[in-house]
Amino acid sequence: MARDRDDAGRPRNDRPRDALGRPLPHGSPGVARIPDDLELAPHDSLTYAQQLLDQGFPFHAHDVLEAAWKTGPDSEKPLWKALAQFAVGVTHIQRGNVTGAITLLRRAADGLAVGGEAPYGIDAAGLVAHAAALIEDLAAEVDIAPQRLKPRLVAGPG
Repeated sequence: MARDRDDAGRPRNDRPRDALGRPLPHGSPGVARIPDDLELAPHDSLTYAQQLLDQGFPFHAHDVLEAAWKTGPDSEKPLWKALAQFAVGVTHIQRGNVTGAITLLRRAADGLAVGGEAPYGIDAAGLVAHAAALIEDLAAEVDIAPQRLKPRLVAGPG
């Protein structure tokens, strides 16, 4: 089977995916995908990603945050990358991949801990603390309650 490619020749992954973002066989029913060409304003990206996190879809939140990382200004790319890594870390927790979760949550925390106030109301310090608590519990083999897999991306009421 020929691989689907975009106009620039880059491969697209057109396989359906399950709720945790794992590929399913072609023709299987999957959950709705985030469009590859998604481009939203920063606040809209955060709102959409938060809705997906709250619904238990961190892999899809990652796709939204990754789109913001790819389309945003160069000066903000490390921030959006760290947010996307946080969402992937949560995805790994859902999938039972403790090693992957710890690795991605550490990368996310490192990226978010660069200092200074993050734009758009992003709660970088809160997310760093949340990642640290998840890492600690994962390392201690503590069960993670589902509510803890719904981090608040921005400061304020949730």
